Amino acid sequence: MKHIPYGYLIVDGKAAVDEEKAKCVKTLFEEYTKGLGLIESVKRAGLKMYHGSVGRILRNTHYLGDDYYPQIIDKVTFDKAEEMRRKKAASLGRVRELKEDEKIVIATQFTVPRIERKYKDQFLQAEYVYSQIESVVNSDE
Repeated sequence: MKHIPYGYLIVDGKAAVDEEKAKCVKTLFEEYTKGLGLIESVKRAGLKMYHGSVGRILRNTHYLGDDYYPQIIDKVTFDKAEEMRRKKAASLGRVRELKEDEKIVIATQFTVPRIERKYKDQFLQAEYVYSQIESVVNSDE
């Protein structure tokens, strides 16, 4: 486990809720869903964090509970906070569309025409032969 989310601790190898910190997480979500900004929500929750850390808390699905982490935030509150976060980001022009990855085509077949020239120098011969290689790209894949 690389990082334990704020509000949890490990007890006997299992994640458990740190009640004091979980209360701060709940307050953070409640204040944010009331319409406050990130920094003001953090202050009211009694935390000292930068907006990037707070944003990660608001997006962390572990707070909903999963196989390892117990639930701290209910789904309705989490979804409302995420919706508000997206709306605020869009209104500030901070939403960027991800570009589709270009499909990388790797040539797996090659053809070499009949070698016409012969050089006495083996390096020149090799350079010539390699220059004649043509790749065949199958675009059906």
